[in-house]
Amino acid sequence: MNNAQLHSVSAVILAPLRQAWARLVEIGAIPLAAPLLEEGEVAASQLYLKTVMTEINAFSASRNPGLLPGIEVHIKEQIGDVVRLFSGEEVCKFLFVRAYAQALAEQRFPLEAALHVYRCGLKVLTHWIRNAVISASIDGGEGVNSAATDFVIEYANAMSAIMAAEYVAQVRMLAEAEGGQRTEVWNILLSGYDESDGRVALLLKRAGYLEQRRTYCVVVVRATNPAEMENPERVKRISTALAALISRTPFRMLMGVRNSAVVAVLSTSRRQSGWTAPQTHLALRVAELLEELGPAVLSGVSGDQPSTSMIAKAEREAVIAQDSATVSRRVVQFSDLPVRSLVVHKGGEFVRSVMPGWAAALTAADVASHGNLTKTLRAVADADLNVQAAGRSLCLHPNTVYARLERIKAITGLDGRKHHELVELLLALDCALA
Repeated sequence: MNNAQLHSVSAVILAPLRQAWARLVEIGAIPLAAPLLEEGEVAASQLYLKTVMTEINAFSASRNPGLLPGIEVHIKEQIGDVVRLFSGEEVCKFLFVRAYAQALAEQRFPLEAALHVYRCGLKVLTHWIRNAVISASIDGGEGVNSAATDFVIEYANAMSAIMAAEYVAQVRMLAEAEGGQRTEVWNILLSGYDESDGRVALLLKRAGYLEQRRTYCVVVVRATNPAEMENPERVKRISTALAALISRTPFRMLMGVRNSAVVAVLSTSRRQSGWTAPQTHLALRVAELLEELGPAVLSGVSGDQPSTSMIAKAEREAVIAQDSATVSRRVVQFSDLPVRSLVVHKGGEFVRSVMPGWAAALTAADVASHGNLTKTLRAVADADLNVQAAGRSLCLHPNTVYARLERIKAITGLDGRKHHELVELLLALDCALA
């Protein structure tokens, strides 16, 4: 909490405690009972600690070596603070509770167990304070006991409220810091890094991304309708669905949004040791899972990579695979792409800028024929240049196929019945339509 929040805590949470403290001052319990409280300070601390250890198993069950010394110090600070208040000093901002809450949050100690400490202390503090007030022979009758009880209740309430608020704030801050670190690691892995950079190497090592015998792959997921990626809620739903899917596996994942797509870096153990057999390809296992995302998204999966230095390359592979995905083939692995697709994807833009003159005319004629010219060329290729077989696959008479091929030859000067010229025609069409 910042200073403004601390002031708010002082104004709201501590107000009832200050009123209870003022009442004890008014009836004389403060400071008359202070010497007796100070005499029983050690015994009260010991009883408080014993009660906590008996009733709260979380302390004895924890393997954290700093937990038991921490609670012992915290109880002594509480007891000492009560003696200070009964000596006449005013209620302060419970900085020792704040510090203890931060420590417990960093140790991932459960908040419920931490708050239970103050419930345990309520009985001990009430007995200790009431005995001191009565022994001090303060003239106030039942009013003194009531005032002492009210003070203990408000004291425990104030500590509980401050503990809860500070603990939650610290957990949130730690989560944000961890999220920021994960984002930084994700960006470094995808952007590539200099292996001689010691700071980056240390960051990756601390995050567990320089371990031996691990394999990596990248997944790129986009909505089937690209315009939907402009909607933050849609992107969030895709991210949530992907995270839920991967949470069922032993894979580690770093995920974020990059270039209007959800991009995840996945990793797992390649093998347990040098003597054991390698695991099934990570990319293959991930691709099978991605089928469960449904028809609303298209996914691309890179090939397996043996080190973090190859993850930037893996992202490029995943992007190419995702660009090749269609509604009928929603998940594409880079390793399954034919060489033809890779050539068109990599060189398509350059080819489009230097297209031969006949390409535009062929594309226009194809559009006018509702795509029949392209279908005919592909059918001939699939039939290994056998026109009769191509006609059967298109449910056409062979003469119709011959007529279309002659028309294509008249436009382009290339004969679709010759292998090299057919390849030229198809690559030009693929690049033009890409």
